Amino acid sequence: MILSDIRILEEIEEGQIIIEPFNRDCLGTNSYDVHLGKYLATYRDRVLDAKLHNEISYFEIPKDGFVLQPNTLYLGVTVEYTETHRHVPFLEGKSSTGRLGIDIHATAGKGDVGFCNTWTLEISCTQPVKIYPGMPIGQLIYFVVEGDIETFYNTKDNAKYNTPSTKPVESMMWKNVF
Repeated sequence: MILSDIRILEEIEEGQIIIEPFNRDCLGTNSYDVHLGKYLATYRDRVLDAKLHNEISYFEIPKDGFVLQPNTLYLGVTVEYTETHRHVPFLEGKSSTGRLGIDIHATAGKGDVGFCNTWTLEISCTQPVKIYPGMPIGQLIYFVVEGDIETFYNTKDNAKYNTPSTKPVESMMWKNVF
């Protein structure tokens, strides 16, 4: 079950969902619009290795925009910091973003109950497209969880993305044992 606008507001009032900054105008019928932060990052090496710490380089998106290029993975970040203590948050692209040929995540659209951070975006595009800091980039949808939670994400010892950041965070796959 997906939370409605009224239910999202109730959960915010109860402190079970936190969105900072919160703007009532960004609340949809059953979602909340999030915006592109001012930082992007790209990997320094063209060939990435899942067993190594692949480093990234940050840059600030100019106020007059930046043109994304196809065949390049950009890591972006949401302006909004969120916390979810009772629901599973899903981040999806907005249809307006998709109609520009922009994908905002490759596979990581789901958060865990207890996720407390900004969202790193895995941005790619089908053709060159100019983007801007603060533009609407996606929407959060909240799903009800069935059953009790044993371990919330923000209390897991091995959670790799717990450190709050206003910049995109690179893959931490290298911290896994395989």
